[in-house]
Amino acid sequence: MATTLPPPRAPGAAGPSAPSRPPGAPRLRLPPLLAVLTAALLVSVLCGTGLGAAGVTWTETLRFLRAGLTGGTISPGEVSAYTIVWELRFPRALLAAVVGAGLSAVGVAVQAMVRNALADPFVLGISSGAAIGANAVLLFGALASLGVWALSGAAFVSALAAMVLVYLAARTPQGLTPLRLVLTGSAMYYGFSAVTTLMIFTAERGEAARSAMMWLLGSLGGATWASLPVAAAVVLAGIGALLWSARSLNALAMGDETAAALGVDPDRMRRGLFVLAAAVTGAVVAVSGAIGFVGLMVPHVTRMLVGADHRRVLAVAPLLGAVLLVWVDIASRLVLAPVELPVGVLTALIGVPCFVLLMRRRRYSFGGA
Repeated sequence: MATTLPPPRAPGAAGPSAPSRPPGAPRLRLPPLLAVLTAALLVSVLCGTGLGAAGVTWTETLRFLRAGLTGGTISPGEVSAYTIVWELRFPRALLAAVVGAGLSAVGVAVQAMVRNALADPFVLGISSGAAIGANAVLLFGALASLGVWALSGAAFVSALAAMVLVYLAARTPQGLTPLRLVLTGSAMYYGFSAVTTLMIFTAERGEAARSAMMWLLGSLGGATWASLPVAAAVVLAGIGALLWSARSLNALAMGDETAAALGVDPDRMRRGLFVLAAAVTGAVVAVSGAIGFVGLMVPHVTRMLVGADHRRVLAVAPLLGAVLLVWVDIASRLVLAPVELPVGVLTALIGVPCFVLLMRRRRYSFGGA
């Protein structure tokens, strides 16, 4: 029986299942997207300042912000509302933006560094290391002489100590390989988490244990003007360094042999990225606790929007992560008001279904290759 063959396609024509653009190709123009995200971030911070359980009108919120920014005056009867807006909500909204931007940028760097689509800022064990220092302060009153800096200082120092341990354990005479780095970081994560759990279990029950659990799940409730500058400076410096190294990140993401052929030393690049990721993650976790899924999801969503070029990804991901975390923090304060939910719980509730939907998209290749 004769078989009828389909007519030949014209050269360059795509079949029914072929993607409309090559994998990793830019989807959206960068300047308009950056403008939209910047405007969205400003609106989000304003909403984060104006929305809350306490009844402060938008007119009062704008007036208090203007007074705080310009050094204006308020009446004695408005001190309480002014404190809520200027001392509590506004620095908290700004810190949410800083934390979201930092986690997103570091997520991009870590995924390129270890060439693993499931990598995020916490895969290196830095966050669980920071939890040991934070719990030592919350549960046992360590470093009480540092006052308001005790929690963030202890978390940051223990995060750096965890970085050193992971580096020493993962390092070989041939340098840092992606697989050893991921395996060592994951093993250290479980070890540090076990120590943290033991600390909570042996501590006296009560408010201290609740505060420790709240910190472990991620919370921006402790945001103050004192904690904002250091975290913001570290995150901005980290993003700037990553943008400067975007071309090298492109090379590193294609493999060590390709990177070396393009003039990039993979081992040296990986060491620098490891230190940078640890510093930014430590600074962020020190002021917000362990907020998961932001550093995992935002890089993938960004690549869907602008492609896999790290020059574009690192320009968009911090803004997208900042907007996301500001709104998640707003939801954490309003969903069960006046009870505050841990931010990390909501990011997981949002991130899991988004990740499942992302996996079911046929046109997206995880890792952005």
